[in-house]
Parts: sequence; structure tokens; C-alpha cells
Amino acid sequence: MDTSTLEAMRTVLRGPVTGPQDSDYDESRTVYNAMIDRRPAAIARCADAADVMAAIPFVRDQGLELAVRGQGHSGPGLCLVDGGVTIDLSLMRWVRVDPVARTAQVGGGSQLGDLDHATHAFGLATPSGIVSMTGVGGLTLGGGHGYLTRKYGLTVDNLLSADVVLADGSFVTANETEHPDLFWALRGGGGNFGVVTSLTYRLHPVDTIGFGITAWPVDRTREVLTWYREFLPQAPDDVYGFFTVFSLPPAPPFPEELHGMKACGVVWCHTGGLDRFQEAIAPAQEPGPPAFHFTTPMPYPALQTIFDELIPAGYQWYWRGDFFDSIPDAAVDVHLKYAENLPTPLSLMHLYPVDAAAHRVGADDTAWGYRDAVWSGVFAGVDPDPANAGTIRRWCVDYWEEEHPYSMGGGYVNFLGEGEEPGRVRATYRGHYDRLAQVKRTYDPDNVFRATQNISPAAQPGAS
Repeated sequence: MDTSTLEAMRTVLRGPVTGPQDSDYDESRTVYNAMIDRRPAAIARCADAADVMAAIPFVRDQGLELAVRGQGHSGPGLCLVDGGVTIDLSLMRWVRVDPVARTAQVGGGSQLGDLDHATHAFGLATPSGIVSMTGVGGLTLGGGHGYLTRKYGLTVDNLLSADVVLADGSFVTANETEHPDLFWALRGGGGNFGVVTSLTYRLHPVDTIGFGITAWPVDRTREVLTWYREFLPQAPDDVYGFFTVFSLPPAPPFPEELHGMKACGVVWCHTGGLDRFQEAIAPAQEPGPPAFHFTTPMPYPALQTIFDELIPAGYQWYWRGDFFDSIPDAAVDVHLKYAENLPTPLSLMHLYPVDAAAHRVGADDTAWGYRDAVWSGVFAGVDPDPANAGTIRRWCVDYWEEEHPYSMGGGYVNFLGEGEEPGRVRATYRGHYDRLAQVKRTYDPDNVFRATQNISPAAQPGAS
């Protein structure tokens, strides 16, 4: 982009537009995953929906590729494109709570922590992820799951409305009555259909929850995971626990003698009343005495921040994911193998429950393609040192490849990694893919929003 074009764009937008010659360019193009090093022609930090409406036609008229950034947590760095323009929503951070209607409207550049802070003042929350710095928009458009999913469903199950700027720069509101086809697609179909400038959520009573971590030495993975695969799906909706293989971090509440120990374990969240928390997770003693067991009451927003400092922005990341409806013995053996060979202290595997309330939504009600999944698994190689990037990627890919035969065939779209084979996107949506492609043709026939886990527009009727 030449200087005159960049200056012209600056006259159109209220928010700042940053180019390669600007002193803040490198900071502006930095994302959560330090493996990503892309150089857009410009980064447009939109101040409001009007800026987005002006920016999209400008980018199209210049023949440039377009990407959209909420908070930059996309693992494959889909929010940046070399030589193109990133529409950055990070200035659009605001939350408005209606405590009577139990709803919250959220700006498209907000973080989960913004939403949790605002709603907690009223003793309310909605299901989201597990890291407070995650962008609300990207997480929601992919489906969204976290500590409240077994009790209240996926994030998209609680989405009531979305304001969207389309590929032609026009503005629409999508909900059950206005543009219902678009609203269906937004609930799990990713960023394929437009720039979401605000989202409105249903809220639920959530205040202080029961939090816990139970960990065993890594060589106990077979016994613990065999117990967990039977216990968790039968547990009441108030009991949430994701299974993990990890290294105990050198920080409280872990005792110093356990720091760095390779482990398997369960991270607990209980919404059924503090007086029933200990009883609800008492069966965690059944696989044998854990090396570490910690429980405490915790305000829900504090729970959402416990991983923030452990895995901050700026580390090397590579991840892949899959959905699972069962964990057979052969899969357990694979988990043990890779748990014993964690390549770095921050590398991990999580199995997040996506059953209970999430199963009580119709299979075709949203674009989320796996209502019959029980777990959403993620395999993540993580390390601060760029020299270890190849090592953590290889461990992740090998782990995923050995577990994939025991999966349901597709994975959570927000956990797809860079460089995966093209059929993975179709597998993620199963029988919903063709319907999504039809919606794409209606709202983005030229595939302007292709810097995504892309769904190509369906062919026009009669096209050869």
C-alpha cells in the first residue's frame, strides 16, 4: 500500500491506521502466538461500527485481502495477512448489562474478562472460555465452551443477537427473527460471514463457585483417565471438570516439592452450592490418593483468570484439536505415552466436557456440528523459547495423529492448527457444511472473509 492510499484510509476512519513505516507497527501486528510473524500493509483499529462499515469497501476497492482481529488469540494467526489489511476491533471494548432482563451486550473487541467483570457485579455470567484475555467475538463465533458449559450450554447457545457488518459494508442485526439464516451460521461458523461489532448474550445466576485441582503423578494417567471417562459424563450438570496432562507450575497453590512434576489431573468447577462441592468431587479419590488436591471457594471471574499469568501472550504456540464421544483403552495408552514425554513445562493436553446442557440443544439448531461430542480435546505445545518451536509442534502433531483415529473425525474450529489439510474444515461442520456454504453465498459471495477457517461460497444455481 503506497503512502497516499494509507493516508486516504486515515481520512475515512476515526480510529488509527498503522502502516509499516509507523513506530507502533510492530506492536500493532503482534498477536498472542509468537510463532506468527506476518506483515500486513495496514492495521485499521476501528473505533466503532461506522469505522468498520467504511473500512471494508475501502479495502475491497483497493483489491487488498482482508483479515479481522478481535484480541489476536487465533492459534494460526488468522487475524493477520501478509500485504493485506487487518480490521482490528480491539478499541471496541465495552459491556452493557441489563440485570432485569439478564442480558449483556458486548463490543466486538471485548475480552472475556470484560464480560465476566461486568456481569459478576449482578451475580450473573454466561458460558465462555477459560482465559480472560481471549476475545469474546472469536470465541463465540467458533461455538465457545468453558467451565459453565455442562450447566448452561455453549456460548452460542446463549447468544441472542449479533450486529454484523457484511462484505459490502452494510450493517445488519442477526437474531432469531432478523436474518435468521445468518444468525444460525454465526453460531459456530466462525468469522466467515462478516465483522461482528457487538453481541448480546443471555445471562445466568453465577457468583462464587467451588474450584479445585486434583493431580496425580503422570504414571497414573491410565488409572485416572479410565476413572474420569466413566465418572464425568454421569455427574450432575453442576459438576464440571476438564482432564489434563501437564507439568505442575512453580507457583501457589502447588507445594515446592511438586514443582515441575509431570502429572495428569482434573480442574474442577462446581456451580451447585459450596455446601455440596466436596461431596460432588469426592469420587476423585477412587483412582487412588492424588499427589495434590486443592479446593477453595472462588468468585467466577477469578476462576477465569487462573491461566492468564501461567501462559501469557508472546509465547510459542502450536495446537490441534478433535472431538471425542468416548475414550477407549487404546486412546488412554496414547495419552499416557505423550504425557510422559511432555516436551516443555508448559505443553499440555486438555479434554473439555461439551455434554450435559450442550447436548440438550438440537443438532441442527446452530452451526456447531458435534452436539453428540462428549469432549473437545486440545493438544498444545507451548514454550517461550523460539528455539523450541519445532519441538513443540512435532510433539503436538504426533500426539494428535495418534489420537485422531479414536476421535469423531472433526475438531472445534477454534482449535484447528496452522497447516492442517483442507478437509478439516468440512469435517468440523459435518452435514452443516453445505448449508453454511449457502449462507456464505448469500452474505459473502466473493469470499471477502476468506482469512478464516474458510467456508467457500456455494456455487450459483446453474453455474457450470
